[in-house]
Amino acid sequence: MEGITEGVNNMSVSEIQNQKKNRIQVSNTKRSLFFYVNLAKRYMQQYNEVELSALGMAISTVVTVAEILKNNGFAVEKKIRTLTVDMRDEPGARPIPKAKIEVVMGKTEKFDELMAAEAEQNGDNEE
Repeated sequence: MEGITEGVNNMSVSEIQNQKKNRIQVSNTKRSLFFYVNLAKRYMQQYNEVELSALGMAISTVVTVAEILKNNGFAVEKKIRTLTVDMRDEPGARPIPKAKIEVVMGKTEKFDELMAAEAEQNGDNEE
């Protein structure tokens, strides 16, 4: 029984570490929209999927990034999750509920082809 428990504990830790490697926490004030689009493409090249995550007002940015990736043929939605999390401004303060979204996007079959075409086009622009 202990072996099973240990295996489950080890599995969940490695799964959490994997998820954090390919997670982008989106802000609507720190970076531009296309910074997140290009970062998501790089993460998909490396991990085959990316998780876009945001709180509150930044949720619309995640949705826009996901739609850009989808409409340009780079990605498909694998999972969309909405939830409410309690946030505290300072330790000991009352919790404030905030909306949160997590969108997992995966590569399309055409992803590598589209990335190659984009790289070629960018190479032509530099000359």
